[in-house]
Amino acid sequence: MEKLSGGRDGIYRTRSHVIRPANQTSQTIHSLLSHLHRQGFHQCPKPIALDHEHETVSFAEGQVYNYPLQGNVASKQALTSAANLLRQMHDASASFVEGLRGDENWLLPIRKPAEVICHGDFAPYNLVLNGEEAVSVIDFDTAHPAPRVWDLAYAIYCWAPFKTHEFDKMGTLDDQIARAGMFCKAYGATQGMLSNLPDVMIERLQALVSFMREEAEKGNAAFQQNLEDGHHLAYEKDIQYISQNKQMFLTELTK
Repeated sequence: MEKLSGGRDGIYRTRSHVIRPANQTSQTIHSLLSHLHRQGFHQCPKPIALDHEHETVSFAEGQVYNYPLQGNVASKQALTSAANLLRQMHDASASFVEGLRGDENWLLPIRKPAEVICHGDFAPYNLVLNGEEAVSVIDFDTAHPAPRVWDLAYAIYCWAPFKTHEFDKMGTLDDQIARAGMFCKAYGATQGMLSNLPDVMIERLQALVSFMREEAEKGNAAFQQNLEDGHHLAYEKDIQYISQNKQMFLTELTK
């Protein structure tokens, strides 16, 4: 068995399967993944087995990258193919939302209007590439019902990327806005989405910081460590960066 890095501890690969620790959301996520496959969206893990301790899903072949974005993952093709995957995933999930009973378990709060199932962390490290082509989405732990723009805003924040940390940032503000525009075009964002995008991006990051603090207060050791390491401070700086450049972002994006 091969231990896989990233995400939660205790994740292993055995041949074409991935074995991960199960949690309170696993049953809901497996139902979602099964639905996506039934809708023809096969670019995500396929559920294999689930018990009270472990879940098993299919392994996605390809390359996974992290920050700083360099090489294939920094390409325009990776950017636009990722946006295409997000749109396809959202479209396939819409009918899942229509069938929700209300007893599903989600890690993140449901946000209204619940148009689709948002991935919740559609960042470069959660996509699998074949060369410069994004071919699969992985790690649906943070999936939850929400508006399309809620997921789109965070995805663009991660892919532009509108980040200020020395390790995470890439390119100039003009470069980042241009990449955001390419992502939006490939996704097929409406004018309404574009006009609210910077504000939703800021709101999404504020919600993330609040969630980190809440989990830390509950005794979640991982989030306690994140706060000790100052991860929330990086997000707060990014919020300031987006706020300061919001008008320029809007002007270019809504031309």
